[in-house]
Amino acid sequence: MAGCSRAVVRHLQGSPFGAPRLRAVKKEQKHYHFDWTVVDDPAARFENLVASHLLKWTHYQVDTQGHAVELRYYRDIDGREVDFVLVHSGRAVGFVECKWDDAEVSPSLRYLRQRFSEVPAWQLSAIGKKDFETADGIRVAPAGALLSQPV
Repeated sequence: MAGCSRAVVRHLQGSPFGAPRLRAVKKEQKHYHFDWTVVDDPAARFENLVASHLLKWTHYQVDTQGHAVELRYYRDIDGREVDFVLVHSGRAVGFVECKWDDAEVSPSLRYLRQRFSEVPAWQLSAIGKKDFETADGIRVAPAGALLSQPV
């Protein structure tokens, strides 16, 4: 991840989520640091913080419930990307997109939500104040609305 002030060996990698009908990439990996504080860019640091929180949630589900839960992301050959896809037994169970401030809903998040209408979708902001649900069921909220939920 760009913007790191020093080398860090501990990191996590996420695999892409998607099926051929979504034209998803298959082999690219995303890289996050376990210590998200080493990331200089505030927006990238925020995304890394969310990755750490969601990874902790997936580990909790695996360790305490025995669920086959994974943290992935979505990227397709048309350039659409959603930061995080929570997957349970091969099926998407949650989408999370990170923005630094209040922003229009990500077209990529809308794209996935249209194809998986039963899957909860969140667009989180680090410093934004808006908190609402769109007509197509995407929750736009400050990060604390999701991250404060117990693991």
